[in-house]
Amino acid sequence: MTIQATPTKETDLLQHAFRTFDHAADQLQKSYAALTARLDQLDVELAERNQALRQKLRENETMRAYLSAILESLTTGVIVIGTSGEIERVNRAASLLLGVVNTELEGRTWQEVSDQIGLLIGSYPFSLSNGVVVTATDSPLTNAQGDILGRIILLQDVTPIRRLEEQLHRRDRLAAMGEMVGHIAHEIRNPLGSIELFASLLQRDLKSSPTLKQYAEQISTAVHMLDRLLGNLLLYTKPDCSRARWHMLEPIVLDALALAASAIARCRVDIQLNIGSPATRLWCDADQMRQVLLNVILNAVQAMPQGGRMTIRSNAEIDAEGRLLAITLTVSDTGVGIPASHLSRIFDPFFTTREDGSGLGLAIVHAIVEGHGGRITVESAVGQGTTFTFRFPGGPGCQPGSCDKNAGIEQLREPREPRLLTHQEWIPA
Repeated sequence: MTIQATPTKETDLLQHAFRTFDHAADQLQKSYAALTARLDQLDVELAERNQALRQKLRENETMRAYLSAILESLTTGVIVIGTSGEIERVNRAASLLLGVVNTELEGRTWQEVSDQIGLLIGSYPFSLSNGVVVTATDSPLTNAQGDILGRIILLQDVTPIRRLEEQLHRRDRLAAMGEMVGHIAHEIRNPLGSIELFASLLQRDLKSSPTLKQYAEQISTAVHMLDRLLGNLLLYTKPDCSRARWHMLEPIVLDALALAASAIARCRVDIQLNIGSPATRLWCDADQMRQVLLNVILNAVQAMPQGGRMTIRSNAEIDAEGRLLAITLTVSDTGVGIPASHLSRIFDPFFTTREDGSGLGLAIVHAIVEGHGGRITVESAVGQGTTFTFRFPGGPGCQPGSCDKNAGIEQLREPREPRLLTHQEWIPA
């Protein structure tokens, strides 16, 4: 028997289906709304995280640029080497010390570069081919966890320290040699006086024999030459600066040029004079300062046998209160230059590279400058020339406003153009 659903039951089923659908739709709508709200929240969180990430990236970039600026501003050379042994980073100081552009170093192995420049790792100073003295140290590069990421080579320029050490050694050496030379000079002068006495007696007694008298005169001439040499030795041992006074600098320079006129004329050397101010004065013994300049000028001329240019320049150093601190005087030439191996010995007594030289000229220069409380430095490059720089203290009575009664600080500040001297200005008539 077939049972048929009544319309009432069908309606109930249909209504139940609609209610179920409405409920499901309502749930779906609520889920969609919740999902939309969550998506909006995620968008906000993502935007905030993106903003924080961008801020972090900007901070990291700023920090990276800051650290890079610090690295490039260091006076210590820094070379970063990766685990493969290749150079990954070279700062500006390292490039300057090694004399090589950093782009030519990065990507090469440190072993190759060190073999090329001959640099060994160690705490002892090492002289590079460009004249710079450095110390090189090696340390591992690690992260926060202690993992080794590579190596760092540190290059420290110790050239100024080496120069100070050389000056100290030279001063000690010259002091010891000066003491010895002084004793020898005094010992020689005693018998030399007797030789001079007897030679003069022979000249008097040999008037009737011109030939023999001439021999006696030659003895006297040789004795006088030895006496001058001993005088130079004693001047080197202990220069007497008790006669120091204020002197105009330019006349002293012109006098020294006049004394060297014949040597200058033979070598066709041009003279450029640049005395900082007409009022430039120096507290010195004028005769000794002429000898200092004469010796240096002659050395400069001898370094330019084929001609060249010699520049003599002075400068007054004045502090903010108008006090004269020092007078700096430089003598530069365009000559053959001095080899680096000789620079530390040029002030040693009896050291000379010329066959006709005594080796006392620059030794006396050093002694006189030191006796005046000054300092002397030498810079030279083979084939390019040499520069002697003298720095003398201002002298007594250098109070704010004036360096002495006759030369005011304002006069020292007056500029003066350099000029090329004509022969008539420094060659005596």
